[in-house]
Amino acid sequence: MSSTHHPETDDADQLDIDTRPSKSQKKRESHALQDLGGQLVGLSAAQLARIEMSDSLRSAIREAQRITSNGAKRRQMQYIGRLMRDADVEPIQAALDAIRGVSAQAKAREHRLERLRARMLEHEQGIDDIARAYPAADLQQLRQLRRNALKEQELGKPPRAFREIFRILRALDDDASATPSDNPENLDDDE
Repeated sequence: MSSTHHPETDDADQLDIDTRPSKSQKKRESHALQDLGGQLVGLSAAQLARIEMSDSLRSAIREAQRITSNGAKRRQMQYIGRLMRDADVEPIQAALDAIRGVSAQAKAREHRLERLRARMLEHEQGIDDIARAYPAADLQQLRQLRRNALKEQELGKPPRAFREIFRILRALDDDASATPSDNPENLDDDE
């Protein structure tokens, strides 16, 4: 019996071994997928509905949300991690980032709404800017909130009205982006 040595196959085998992920790397990736699944489990039903995923993954996440036993929850999270291996995680991560306000676009939107609120508090004309950008805005409510927010600032009280203005602006912006007729992005151009 003669043993034939083929250097080209040895090199190919060595290259294959070098490019395969290590056991530690596989474990890190598995934990990362479980962590991503854990973030999905922490979302509300409405937030989950906005994320594209397989029916089996969605069902597994709903089940994990219902489970109260620690051991059963851990096993369910491992199952979600296995399902995540077959999922395209980039769009899921991007949707999670957007929900959590991490994406650059979401941050820019938050800053734009904060500037709009600041302009509204600085002068009454800011409410007119809001009315032009968001025709559905309740101007009487915004004027009252403006007065309350200014009074809160003056008296050093908790900023309830200040926060409520932002919530209203965000809701108006959500409604406007659902029906793209006017573009509220143009509000900052005249600064």
